[in-house]
Order: sequence, then structure tokens, then C-alpha cells
Amino acid sequence: MSITDTPEPSRRSPKRKRSVSPDARIPQYDGAADGAALQYAYDEEMPSELQSPESQEQDGAPAKKQKVERPTSLNYVPHMTLRGHKRGVAAVKFSPDGRWIASCSADATIKIWDSTTGALAHTLEGHLAGISTIAWSPDSKVLASGSDDKIIRLWDISTGKCLASPLIGHHNYVYSLAFSPKGNMLVSGSYDEAVFLWDVRTARIMRSLPAHSDPVSGVDFVRDGTLVASCSSDGLIRIWDTSTGQCLKTLVHEDNAPVTSVRFSPNGRFVLAATLDSCMRLWNYVEGRVVKTYQGHKNEKYSISTAFGTYGVDKEQVDIEEEERKREWAFAACGSEDGRTVLWDVSSKEILQELQGHDGVVLGVDVGLEDQTIITCGNDKTIKIWKRRPPPATNGVNGTNGSHEPTPPQPAVKGTTGMLDEG
Repeated sequence: MSITDTPEPSRRSPKRKRSVSPDARIPQYDGAADGAALQYAYDEEMPSELQSPESQEQDGAPAKKQKVERPTSLNYVPHMTLRGHKRGVAAVKFSPDGRWIASCSADATIKIWDSTTGALAHTLEGHLAGISTIAWSPDSKVLASGSDDKIIRLWDISTGKCLASPLIGHHNYVYSLAFSPKGNMLVSGSYDEAVFLWDVRTARIMRSLPAHSDPVSGVDFVRDGTLVASCSSDGLIRIWDTSTGQCLKTLVHEDNAPVTSVRFSPNGRFVLAATLDSCMRLWNYVEGRVVKTYQGHKNEKYSISTAFGTYGVDKEQVDIEEEERKREWAFAACGSEDGRTVLWDVSSKEILQELQGHDGVVLGVDVGLEDQTIITCGNDKTIKIWKRRPPPATNGVNGTNGSHEPTPPQPAVKGTTGMLDEG
């Protein structure tokens, strides 16, 4: 891919953890975008149900039993609360096969939970300081973790044991990790301002990228493994060629707010970035422009992760043809510093739901591939599992966006070192 670089700004970059003034202007910097392409930021290879219904209508098509309209709200409800970490939970991730949930914490441990029952399977111990980031291998057999002890460890999930060779090379806290789609490479971002590409088999550095002028807060692989995105509190997002180590593109918004996480859209055509001006922005990185801006959450201090998910019509809805029933749209999810997790429709930018249940900042969010279950974690030391339900008539819905209060906690079921509350 040939991507023309964008000149970098000459002004001094802001430092990480800088709080944005409440009076600061937050512009609506949305360029004109192709609506069909942005229905999921997916391309033509994706199933047709992920595209806009309007984009699929053709002249002379037979009348449908009922026109399918995009739901204007979602109904995720609390399902389970996992407890066991002794300090704040920095990140939480579903395994690609959907069987496990991994969480990491400032207590220097990683916990592996059964995603169905919530039972604690393993507590992984070996790091000497807090753990900020975890990443699953594509086959769900290995988990990578990055810690403030400057070391990346690889864990065998079947045994709960650390593999023999840790990945050593960073000179400061390891803050972000991502596996390549084939699982043969790992990318890491650190407070030492560098991005490393690792050969997982040999545990050696393949490439060292002098990426940023401030700590690297996020990294991600594109779906075919040819590109890596990195972001930093210097306000820059950079796109790298994994084969050459060349920086192909530098993205910077006019506000130059610190960027705390970056994620490729599943088709690889866009990147979703969270910034410390309480915004998420969807970038067309080839053209170097913002195509969507999402607002409504609070994010001025902490690095908070983002996730993509899909949603469709109520499966029990009548008078809808089977093909129409399968249509899906996309949402983007992000935590907030006031205890909420906000879900936006990717195309319209409308808030579909606000999940309320955490006490304090929500640091991590992930969406399961199988049934779009959501998991969240935060400084309150808990992990919460949210299940989507059909919209109720009046059952405890707060406001117009379908937010729900969590169900009262039930008697806890204790594991060996973990505990779960059934919602």
C-alpha cells in the first residue's frame, strides 16, 4: 500500500495524562464520508447484512413483508460480576474462540475466567509490577502480557504457566500489545516511546521503530498483518509497514489531544482513536481525514480502550423475512471516567445505550464475536459481563438511550481466588 505522509506539526506535543480544560473547544470535525462504507467501516468482502439496508435496495425489487429499520437503542443488561483482583483492572479480553475471558490488574496478576460460567480457571503470576495490557494469540492458546516491570511474558493457557523465554527489550513500562493475525508477530508499545515488532517463536525483536516523542499508549495490527498503527500522548497516530519498518502515514487532529488507544476497523480501512478531549474519532488513514467523531463520554485523564460490535433487529420480531432478520449494523464502545460504558452506532453517531454499573473509571471494554456479549472492567477491581436482551416495554429503562441500572447483587459464588456475582 502506498500512503502519502502528512507533515507533522511543529508545535510541542502535550505530555501524557494532561487533562483537557472543560472550556476547551471540541470541534465537530467530520468530513463527508461514504455512508455505505461506514455502516461498519467494513468493505465489500463482508456479508451483505453488515451493509446499510438503503444501500441494498434496488428498483423493481419485490415488496418486503416489513421494512427493517435500524434499532435506535440497545438493551444490554448486567449478567455477571467477576471479583478477585485486589487492585484496579486495567484490561479485559475475550479469547478469539470465545471460551475464556482474560483480565489484568495493577495487582500484578492475570486471571483467566470461563466466559460461560464465570468460574476462575487460572491466576497467572510472574510479573513484578502492575500489568497494563494483554493480548490473545489468534488460536486462543497463548496470552501475552505487558507490565510495568518492562517485560512481556507469554502464557500457556492450558497449563497456566509462563513460557520459558520472556520478551525483554523495552526500557520502560510496557503499555500496549497486539498479536498479528497469523500469530507469528507481536507488536508492543512502551513508555520508552518505542514500538517493537517481535518474532514470537524466537522471542527476539524483529524491528525497533522510533515511533513517538512521548509514551506509546496504543498499538494494533491491521487484519492482514501488513500494517501496524501506533498512538501516543504526543497527539500523533502513525501507520507503519511491518515488512520495512517505514512510517507510511502520520495522522494528527487540529486539537492535537493526547491519543490513548487506537484500533483498526475490521476491514482495515479505518482506525478508531480515543483521545483525552472526551472524543473518539474514526479516521480514513489513507486520506488522512476524520470521517466520524463520537462524543458523550468523559475521558480527560485515563487511557481507555475501545471496541467494535454488531447488532440487529429482535430475532423474535414477526412479519420479517429470514434474510431481513439477519441484517446487522455496527456499534463502537468505549468506557468513561464516570462509570459508564457508551455504545454508539458507527454510521449515525447516535448513542444506542449507556451501561451503568462500575464505580469510577471504566478502563477496558471488549465484545465477544459469537453473541456480542460485552465485558467491561475498571478501577473498582471488578469485571462485568453484559448480555443483550430484547427491548422491554418499561422494565427499568433510564432515559431515552436505554441505559440500565445493574441488578442487585446475589450471593457470591467463590472460586479459589476469584468470586462472581450472578446478575
